[in-house]
Amino acid sequence: MVNVRIEQGELMSALVTGNMARKMTRVGVVGGGQLAWMMTAAAKKLGLELRVQTPNSADPAVAIADETIFAPVTDPKGTQKLAAKSDVITFENEFLDLDTLSKLAEQGACFRPSLSSLSPLISKYDQRCFLRDRNLPTPDFCRLSEATEISFPCVLKTCRNGYDGYGTFIVKSQLELDQVLSKVPAIDLLLEAFIPFKRELAVMVARSLDGEVSLYPVVETQQVNAVCHRVIVPIELPVGLEQTIGAIARTIVESLQVVGIFGIEFFETLDGQVLVNEIAPRTHNSGHYTLDASITSQFEQQLRAVSGMPLGSSALNCGGAVMVNLLGFESATSDYGEVRSRLAKIPGATVHWYGKSEARSGRKLGHVTVCFDQADEAKARAMADTIERIWYGLD
Repeated sequence: MVNVRIEQGELMSALVTGNMARKMTRVGVVGGGQLAWMMTAAAKKLGLELRVQTPNSADPAVAIADETIFAPVTDPKGTQKLAAKSDVITFENEFLDLDTLSKLAEQGACFRPSLSSLSPLISKYDQRCFLRDRNLPTPDFCRLSEATEISFPCVLKTCRNGYDGYGTFIVKSQLELDQVLSKVPAIDLLLEAFIPFKRELAVMVARSLDGEVSLYPVVETQQVNAVCHRVIVPIELPVGLEQTIGAIARTIVESLQVVGIFGIEFFETLDGQVLVNEIAPRTHNSGHYTLDASITSQFEQQLRAVSGMPLGSSALNCGGAVMVNLLGFESATSDYGEVRSRLAKIPGATVHWYGKSEARSGRKLGHVTVCFDQADEAKARAMADTIERIWYGLD
C-alpha cells in the first residue's frame, strides 16, 4: 500500500465527500494565462469544469474557462471564492503566498500539489538547499549576501518571482555585479557557479494521488537569454543518462509526495554528467510539445493527477517533434494572422496561438509544434530554423 501524505485541506475534503479517491470534477486554477488556457481542452475531454482566478479580463483562459474569479492571484479573498466553487485547486505559477494559502487549507481548501510539497521550491535558494540535502546534483550556490569570495563569470538569480529570463543575470565582472546590485538587493539574490554546459535538457514527471509516477521523454531545450526558444524530442543521450535523469526526477516527486506534474531542467555538462538547473512545480514550456506529440499531454496529465484519476500514457504518438515558441519581437497590437497562416501550412505543424492582444519583446504569444514520422534531430533543428525565419520576417 502506498503511504500518501495528506494535508489538512485534503483530509477535510475527503471527510466531506466520504471518499478520498473519487474524481474531483471542479478544478480551480490560480492564474489565467496560457498554461491555464491550454488546460481547458483537456478539462473538457475529461469531463471536468475549469475555474480560474486572475485579475485580467484579457488573459487567455478567461474566454474559455467555465468561470473566472477576477482577483489578483495573491488575493486570499479571491482564492477563497475559488475554493468555494472548486473541489481542488492547482497553480499556473509558483508566485505564491504559502502562509495565506495555509489558512485556506485549514478551512478545508484542497490544494494539489500540496502546500507542503511546494514549500521547498518557491524560493530558488530553498530549492537549491532541497536538492543539496538529498544529494542530488546541483551547481555550487549560496546567498550572495553570504558569499566570502566571488569568481567570475557567475550566475545571479532573484530568489523569488523570476521567470523567462527576468531575474536571472550572467555576471562577468565586478562592474556588471555592481550594476545588478543597483537594481536588486543582495539579500534577495542567489549566487550560483557558472556551468559551461553541452546542452540544456528537461523532463516532465507526473505523480498521481496513489503514488503512480509517469516520466515523459527527456528533451533538449534551446535557450537564448534564459528564455526557451526551441524544444526537440526525442534526443540521443550518452548511455545511462536518461536513466539518471529519470531517477533524479522520481526522487524529487516521491520525496515531496507530489500530486501533479513538474518540469525539471538540467545542464548536461561537458564531461557527460547532469546537474539540476531548476524545478518548475507545474506544467512547463518544455512540455508544450506534448499537446500534439504525446498520447497524454502534460495538461491532461496535470488534471488527471489533481482530480484523482489514473495517469495517462506519457509515450510519444509520433516519431519525433520540435516545438518553437513564438516570441514577441516588437511593441505592437496584432494577431499576426498572415504569418500564422504560413506556419500552419507547414506539413505536420500545429499552431497554438494564446490570444494575447499585445505583443512586446520576449513575450510568449504562441508556439508551433511540428511532428515527424521518425526521430531526426537534424531535421528538427532545420525545421526550427524555418519556423523562426517565417515568424521573425526573415524569410
